[in-house]
Amino acid sequence: MEVQKLPDQTLMASNPSQRIMLDSRCGLNDLYPIARLTQKMGEALKVSSEKDCPYTIELIRPEDGEAVIAMLKTFFFKDEPLNTFLDLGECKELEKYSLKPLSDNCSYKAVDKDGKIIGIFLNGLLRRPSPDDVAVKAADGCEHPKFKKILSLFDHVEDHFNIFDLYPNENIMLDGKILSVDTNYRGLGIAGRLTERAYQYMRENGINVYHVVCSSHYSARVMEKLGFHEVFNMPFADYKPQGEVIFKPAQPHVGIRIMAKEVDANAKKSTQTKL
Repeated sequence: MEVQKLPDQTLMASNPSQRIMLDSRCGLNDLYPIARLTQKMGEALKVSSEKDCPYTIELIRPEDGEAVIAMLKTFFFKDEPLNTFLDLGECKELEKYSLKPLSDNCSYKAVDKDGKIIGIFLNGLLRRPSPDDVAVKAADGCEHPKFKKILSLFDHVEDHFNIFDLYPNENIMLDGKILSVDTNYRGLGIAGRLTERAYQYMRENGINVYHVVCSSHYSARVMEKLGFHEVFNMPFADYKPQGEVIFKPAQPHVGIRIMAKEVDANAKKSTQTKL
């Protein structure tokens, strides 16, 4: 998953035309995760009080798809490090892939008092595969050559790491895909409240483990700020499907990190895994 960039800039005035736009992305993560962690991150992630909060947290419904994609195009897709490296551009396959988790009814949006979406956390349900299941590759059937490279990378990670091996008592997990906040609304605790709503969903449905894949250095640090810990990592330099490194994004993005958080402190886990 990715997390949008949260630069260290001051938000200006109440006049929208005077606000400084901040770069962003909260990764695909998965789609793939993106974000820039700054000294202001503590402020950006804090949970606002319900009484004074200028927005509400709501379930994302299928009819929100168009508005969700519009927000991702503005604050997420263009800044994700793998997208940027490949110069992905317009990609309908990416848009469709991003909306796929909505059917699991565990994705959330922050909505201001005018009904505008100002933050999203897209989540899906990750189920333990049956021994009889035939593995389906995400890249299979993708007609966009650049996006197919990204999906192939994540297929490779799945081939080498199974999160359920670390949690033998878990059959279902929450899978964080994309966390993104409108940069005009930073400092309002939106990321923290979106994540807390996801924790509430987990507690209500007996789900103990939250799983997030980060392809961005910044998104992984944001997840650490939210209490996640690393369970797997793979440097981009080690991914050589045809004998050559495919991804060389700009520093400090150096690899894939899988992050996890146990909402139930008794969830069983083993040690960190590294490819």
